[in-house]
Amino acid sequence: MTDQTRTAGRLRSALANSETEQVGAVLLLVATLAAIAWANLGSGYEQFWATEARIGLDGWSIGLDLQHLVNDAIMALFFFAVGLEVKRELTIGELTGRSRALVPAAGALAGLVVPALIFLLIARDSGQAQAWGVVISTDTAFLVGALAVIRPAHPSRLRIFLLTLAVVDDIGALGAIAIFYTADLRLTPLLVAVGALVLIALVRFVPTGRGPLYAMLAVVVWFGVHEAGVHATIAGVAVALLIPVAGPRRDDVERVVELTRSFRQSPNPRYAAAAQRQLRESISLNERLQQSFAPYIAFMILPIFALANAGVTLDGETLQRAATSSLTWGIVAGLAGGKLLGITAVTFAVHRSGVGRLAPGMTIGRVAGGAALSGIGFTISLLIVSIAIDDPAASDEARVGVLAASLLSFLLGWVILSTLDRKVPVTPPGSVLLRPFDPERDHYVGPADAPLVLVEYGDFECPFCSRATGMVEEVMEQYGTDLVWVWRHLPLHRHHPHAELAARAYEAADLQGRRLELARCLWANPDRLERLDLLRYADEIGLDLDRFEADMDSEAVRRRVAEDEDDADLMDISGTPTFFVGGRRHVGDWDAPTMSAALEAARGR
Repeated sequence: MTDQTRTAGRLRSALANSETEQVGAVLLLVATLAAIAWANLGSGYEQFWATEARIGLDGWSIGLDLQHLVNDAIMALFFFAVGLEVKRELTIGELTGRSRALVPAAGALAGLVVPALIFLLIARDSGQAQAWGVVISTDTAFLVGALAVIRPAHPSRLRIFLLTLAVVDDIGALGAIAIFYTADLRLTPLLVAVGALVLIALVRFVPTGRGPLYAMLAVVVWFGVHEAGVHATIAGVAVALLIPVAGPRRDDVERVVELTRSFRQSPNPRYAAAAQRQLRESISLNERLQQSFAPYIAFMILPIFALANAGVTLDGETLQRAATSSLTWGIVAGLAGGKLLGITAVTFAVHRSGVGRLAPGMTIGRVAGGAALSGIGFTISLLIVSIAIDDPAASDEARVGVLAASLLSFLLGWVILSTLDRKVPVTPPGSVLLRPFDPERDHYVGPADAPLVLVEYGDFECPFCSRATGMVEEVMEQYGTDLVWVWRHLPLHRHHPHAELAARAYEAADLQGRRLELARCLWANPDRLERLDLLRYADEIGLDLDRFEADMDSEAVRRRVAEDEDDADLMDISGTPTFFVGGRRHVGDWDAPTMSAALEAARGR
């Protein structure tokens, strides 16, 4: 699979996920309002959710009221989805890049600690100090929904920052539930759960029937964790962290292409089934489950949870108690103030120190707006209210605090982001070439003083880049001395493990004046770029092999490739090939007629 195709696929997936999250946030809000109305205008809210449900088998049974069935069992599926996302981000996602991940991760840790400290400072004499966990978590569904409502300019980087922050936030909240909100631990059922988890880790080696095995063992884990006295939602996270995740492998994707071609040439059920199976297997189970679970989480599980937990009685007595309750104000200050203060301050400190850095397009002001929205702490906050507070009156006060803090955080985020959009407009990163063409430094073909400059960031292991050479040759022939083409390196390490070595080989060949000859070999063989392959190509074009290999491994060549990568990273370029025409980023197709039109537009400018 090419990186251009992969990027387009991720964009379509992100748009679909964004729509799901937006609709889910609306349903969550509707369910919250319905729960409040039911508790205040109707009757029987508490009695309904206190109805007992019992599951039994051969004399053994487990009894849960409907609210605990939702909070302990159904919400385990929500935490399973959260765990899948955490595993993916830690393995192949945003949290794999140290410098980029460090800033939101540090901000998230501050967003866990600072709100808890503020809560304890205000509510320490309320008799409910153990409820500090209520203020540590951000509700991702409402957070994404709030961004969709506010619609800040160029929201993609802010959204990624906040989702990365939310992953670390979820890890902290889940850890708090497991460590601080578990009582009466029973060893035997816990050992049963651990044994089932060991078996889950081994299921990946089973050739067929893995899905039913995962499902059955997950049920065993849930029962074991529940009976051990640990909050049962932790079972969902534990199972999810053992589900394998990996990026698509080239061989698997190429096999899909072959089977699809066979089906097109000879349509029959056997080829169709094989292509469908191979297509499914080319995507890791983790990502398939995330895609499958997302609608159920957004449209069913979270709204049901809100309906079961948000029903606080807002009569005069409750509101009067809440207005003077240190518990309520501790929650409001912790969520609405602590998240904003902690995330913004630590993000600023880490970014300014140089230890980590913000992604292109992100500013401290936009971080502050996102930090304010992070005070929307609904789902896990209400869950911890039900776990940590036994007194019904105090529970109502805490729920009032969660609802008030979430509304206040939304309003704060809206004011900050909308004000910044008016006063400090954001320029999309990467729309203008960061480093202009430099004949003394760049690799180029054509006259250095040509009026038109075409800059390409590419990757020798990317098949699209090799195909783009035909377009480049065509437009260069068309424009003659009016055009110079510049090549810069952007090896996509995550998907193309040999791309950096190929880039260094190109630089080593340039030191012997033969880079274009080697480049033709590299573009012709994007799937054969092992070190021995590179040495064979170097030998074929007549290079000094000892010098070539020494240069390829030299620090100067490594640094040269890294400089191009740094430029691309600062411009937020994530796919290849990426072209700049006349110093402006080209968006869209890059066939010869389209590129000619872009060059004419650049000539007009």
